Amino acid sequence: MAGYLEMIEAALDAALPGEGFRPAVVAEAMRWAVEGGGKRIRPQICLASAVAAGGCAEDALMPACAIEVLHSFTLVHDDLPAMDNDTVRRGKASVWAKFGEANAILAGDALQALAFDLAARSPRNAAAVVAELATRAVGVVRGQVEDLALARGGGASADMVDFVYEHKTADLFMASAVMGALAAGAAEEHVERLRRFALKLGLAFQYEDDLLDGDSPYARDVTERLVRETTAAAIEALKGLPGDTSFLASLAERLARRKM
Repeated sequence: MAGYLEMIEAALDAALPGEGFRPAVVAEAMRWAVEGGGKRIRPQICLASAVAAGGCAEDALMPACAIEVLHSFTLVHDDLPAMDNDTVRRGKASVWAKFGEANAILAGDALQALAFDLAARSPRNAAAVVAELATRAVGVVRGQVEDLALARGGGASADMVDFVYEHKTADLFMASAVMGALAAGAAEEHVERLRRFALKLGLAFQYEDDLLDGDSPYARDVTERLVRETTAAAIEALKGLPGDTSFLASLAERLARRKM
């Protein structure tokens, strides 16, 4: 895990704009959004998926950076007053609260563009990697729209809740795993195994979040059962992959037991 994190942090630092970038406020806001506080779960899934598919972590380093940059973009826009109106993110001021709404929107736009630039640098299957990122990025938007509708009230059906969980949360988990597998040159069967792993992992992650936040739409015992079932299904999906799956299996178990 430490090795993955070191790789990711170094690559992100190199990818983000730095000294000499004009206007400086855009570079500062982009770095503020990406650096500090994030657990880097999605890029770690990307690197570990390349390994599970029989490749090496280095194969997926650019796609891993792409998914983290895209994830950061979604958080910048989610925090805006027009959406969640959050002034704090990861223990510090949200981007709009620190740099203003206009700069936050523009920095988010720049992060989204940078994410696709990074995805296009995949050493293998670059077009498929970019297409996967695009599909899941649109999925996150779909999930956010439904989530905003739920927040306004009017009654939440199980179908709406499932839609939000699959798209707002699980879509980026799936992009992480699939892009890692594609960058490693994985066979289609192995890409699909990793896609299913990530779908179930993303759902388990969201159910556990609900337990931690105390705002699950389901009864506590039902939510706990859903965490167990989706975690088990994620680990089961790893069977038959040609590479080392221990990191992904361990990650699934850790996320189901996390305290924050």
